[in-house]
Amino acid sequence: MPSKPTLLAAGAIALWASLATLGALTRSLPPFFVVGVSLTVGSLLALPRIREWRVPIPTLLVGVYGLFGYHFLLFFAFRMAPALEANLLNYLWPLLIVMLTPLFRPGSRLGARHLIGGALGFAGAALIVSGGSLSLSQQYLPGYLLAMAAAIVWSTFSLALGRLPDFPGSAVGGFCLISGLLSLLCHALFEPAAQPSALQWATLLLLGLGPMGGAFFLWERALKHGDPRQIGSLSYVTPLLSTLLLAVSGQGQLNPLALLAILLILGGALLGTLSDNRKPADQAA
Repeated sequence: MPSKPTLLAAGAIALWASLATLGALTRSLPPFFVVGVSLTVGSLLALPRIREWRVPIPTLLVGVYGLFGYHFLLFFAFRMAPALEANLLNYLWPLLIVMLTPLFRPGSRLGARHLIGGALGFAGAALIVSGGSLSLSQQYLPGYLLAMAAAIVWSTFSLALGRLPDFPGSAVGGFCLISGLLSLLCHALFEPAAQPSALQWATLLLLGLGPMGGAFFLWERALKHGDPRQIGSLSYVTPLLSTLLLAVSGQGQLNPLALLAILLILGGALLGTLSDNRKPADQAA
């Protein structure tokens, strides 16, 4: 039976799967505006416990590093490189979580199944994100580097959560609020003024409650107490669920290549999330 952290991670992944579908309704809005409003809305989920938002400065900086730093780098990557290639390189973060676990969790070791599971997951993600058509060009190198930097930021942030002194999960609301305000500042500096419709305001609310807000609370608890090797392997289900949801909503379609990607992702996730008899040193009690 999956552990509680794994179930929490699965909840975050399920919410992130709705990001593409909801994001399609806000496609005409500036990206930093969407992120800023959504994160600010997400912070309201923990508003009743605002007194618990006070955490040590290093913890706060790690939170802002993850939520704001990741989105800042990713959206500039999308500006400087084709979205297809940038998004694929962004999906290095689950593999990086698996590969970097020993650096953040002393006593954790990478077995063959972790490495094979991560490789299968990335191969499946590559197929489902690129559709089998990928063309890297040197002229977009700065954008590619930014996308890879975003993947590094998210993976190291996720792993750092397990190394921070214990803090209330509601403090993620503070991370969201500061990151949201910084994103709105970027919107004011780099983007034209936004004029959302009533439907788009409602979509921004859903984004904040779900993939751009609520998911981060689940993710923090999952990585704080779970095994990053298992969670990293499971994370490749994100683009799979996203594609399936787009197909169900009529905004996308499945083809034989997508079905092969599904098999690779599910196989990699199953292999990487199998129970490990050895517990990481910081979880053994």
